[in-house]
Amino acid sequence: MDHITGLGHLAIKVKDLGASLDFYRDRLGLKEMHRLVRDDGTPWIVYLRITDLQFLELFPGAEGDRAPGPNANGTNHLCLTIDNLDIAAAKLEKAGIALTSPIKSGLDGNRGAWIEDPDGNRIELMEMAPDCLQYRAIAALKQQTV
Repeated sequence: MDHITGLGHLAIKVKDLGASLDFYRDRLGLKEMHRLVRDDGTPWIVYLRITDLQFLELFPGAEGDRAPGPNANGTNHLCLTIDNLDIAAAKLEKAGIALTSPIKSGLDGNRGAWIEDPDGNRIELMEMAPDCLQYRAIAALKQQTV
C-alpha cells in the first residue's frame, strides 16, 4: 500500500475534556491547534499537535470512567517518541505526571517508560536507539527496493 504516507491522527473519547486538556496540553506540552464546535458552542473535537502532520484528537463525552484494560480488544496504547527519556521523565514528574513503570530497555533496543492519561489510556514514551530493531528493519526494507 504505497499510497499510505503516514498516520494523520489518533482520536480518543475523553470523559472530562478539561482534565484531558490539562494533561495533554498543559502538562505534557502538546499544542492546541484548533477546535470544532457544535451549533450550541460546545466542543466537538479538540486537535492537539504531535508533529506538523500528526495530531491527537480529543472527543469529549466518553461513557464510563476508565479506558479498557491492556488485554481488551481494540487500541492498546499510544506511543510518543522522546529525544531524551531521562529529561522527559524529570519534566513529567515536575508536572505531576507519574511514570506507571520505570524506565527500561525493551527487546527492540529502545528505552521506554509508561504513563496514563486521566481516562486511563496507556501512553508509551520511547527513546529510539540509533541501532534499534525498527531502524534496522527500515534499512532492510530500503535495501529490498533498491
